[in-house]
Amino acid sequence: MIKILFVCHGNICRSPMAEFVLQDMVNRRGLAEQFTIDSMATSTEELGNPPHRGTVRKMHEMNIPMKPHRARQISFRDYGDYDYIIGMDTWNIRNLHRMLRGDPEGKVYKLLAFGGDGRDIADPWYTGNFDETYEDVVEGCEGLLDYLYGNGLLQ
Repeated sequence: MIKILFVCHGNICRSPMAEFVLQDMVNRRGLAEQFTIDSMATSTEELGNPPHRGTVRKMHEMNIPMKPHRARQISFRDYGDYDYIIGMDTWNIRNLHRMLRGDPEGKVYKLLAFGGDGRDIADPWYTGNFDETYEDVVEGCEGLLDYLYGNGLLQ
């Protein structure tokens, strides 16, 4: 079982989008039984809130199923539950290192380190551009799957 946690600032835009996108990708490839995929926040600002309407709209537009979701904050107690803890931008990574006691097992990654040049995925809460965020999330999730295949973690 490969356990992946996506993390962004509020857990209402980018990280649930990545959770839903990767879950859809693994479902379509018949790999769902090999994964646990979830998402959380680094902040407390949106705790208990559902995904942002822009994320919901984009998932509907792309016919990507969503599971019920409410924003939650990551803590060090969650660290042992995941193999990969994947942030969306440099600020998320900094916060994760602080919250996860320096990432002692090397589980923290930036999503576009897998599928691109390691750039940040812009927060659509501020940009309003959920289409661009979606494209970056897809790029990162495809890169993550390629990484897992390339390292013999998936057959």
